[in-house]
Amino acid sequence: MNKAELIEIAAKGADISKAAAGKALDGAMAAIVKAVSKGDSVTLVGFGTFKSAKRAARTGKNPKTGAALKIPATTVPKFSAGAGFKLAVSGKKAKK
Repeated sequence: MNKAELIEIAAKGADISKAAAGKALDGAMAAIVKAVSKGDSVTLVGFGTFKSAKRAARTGKNPKTGAALKIPATTVPKFSAGAGFKLAVSGKKAKK
């Protein structure tokens, strides 16, 4: 599924225009990116959590030459799926 297909499904589900659904999706994505880039986490209960994670510096290997490379430390985005999302993907039913 691509962004246009997601917008179309969201527009039908919310009974709004595709333009409005596109603006809502763009706004939500922008808010998530801004919060995570500041170091905050964004939790959508039942869906998952977006957060930033620090990746330590390490030594890698150039696959072509085999030479050692120094890979610097960096901060990367991370997504952890929520329990409801995991259950939906696995096809299992929730325990009562």
